[in-house]
Amino acid sequence: MELRQLTYFVTVAREGSFTRAAELLHVSQPGVSAQVRQLEKDLGQRLLDRSGRRVGLTPAGEAVLPHARAALAAAEAARRAAQEFGGLQRGHVRLGTVSGAALPGSGALPSLPGLATTLAAFRKEHPGIDLSLAENTTHHLLAELRAGRLDLAVAGLPAPASGHPGDDGWDTLAGLALHPVLEIPLAAVLPHDHPLAADGPLPVADLAGHALVSTPQGTGLRTALERAFAEAGATPAIAVEAAAPAHLVELAAHGMGVAVLPTPVHSPGLRVRPLTSPVPLARISLVHPTDRPLPAPTAAFLAHLTRTYPGPGAAS
Repeated sequence: MELRQLTYFVTVAREGSFTRAAELLHVSQPGVSAQVRQLEKDLGQRLLDRSGRRVGLTPAGEAVLPHARAALAAAEAARRAAQEFGGLQRGHVRLGTVSGAALPGSGALPSLPGLATTLAAFRKEHPGIDLSLAENTTHHLLAELRAGRLDLAVAGLPAPASGHPGDDGWDTLAGLALHPVLEIPLAAVLPHDHPLAADGPLPVADLAGHALVSTPQGTGLRTALERAFAEAGATPAIAVEAAAPAHLVELAAHGMGVAVLPTPVHSPGLRVRPLTSPVPLARISLVHPTDRPLPAPTAAFLAHLTRTYPGPGAAS
């Protein structure tokens, strides 16, 4: 049997689907099926039950699965040991980011200052360590970290609620460590003829009953907004969802609703009112798993990022 066959078997067992496993492994579905069948032939037992809509384990598969996982874990440990012995000469770090974190003005939150420059500096120090970047919502980034398909993430998370300093505002953070990088207050953006168009801060509760334009669920900005509404005893009425700030501003300009965006907001011809009572704060954090050792390249890259971005609470 081969490690590739064990990887395919474990992935199909976890996902319950040959198609989904093939997508995650970036190979063809027939290729995954053929390798698993070869493994079954080598072992002389059927490992997967293919009779239902979801692929399940046979009794033999249940018995083999923990050993397959242990073999893959041992192979990964051997790879890490070789990397560490090589003194960070070679490696690969998979970084996930919320949309726009790497490029200014392209996502729902402000970009990390000089992230491209930071990545280039790390590569100059460690030319043998490759970096790959993937963009997604915070919800998906956390899931990918848990599944081991990402090593680090730059995720958008709500800041703790007023009076709840220990509450991170997210229900899926167990087993993950956070290093806050930025905290950004949110503001309402609305046309001059809107009933709420005025000067000064706008209490969150005053938005109740008004159509809102916001980012999709699963984003840190949307979660921060929903938390602020809950704390104000109100419920947001989301009329339109869009990921890019430019789209949110444009929708607000066409009367589709009040756009909620991180400050500062560039919105010519529109009124911008900072939100208050409470002040919704979107937070960008570096996130990494704590339920498994960090490979040496990942640990080095995380140390590089935390030195570059000490966070909003760090001394200036």
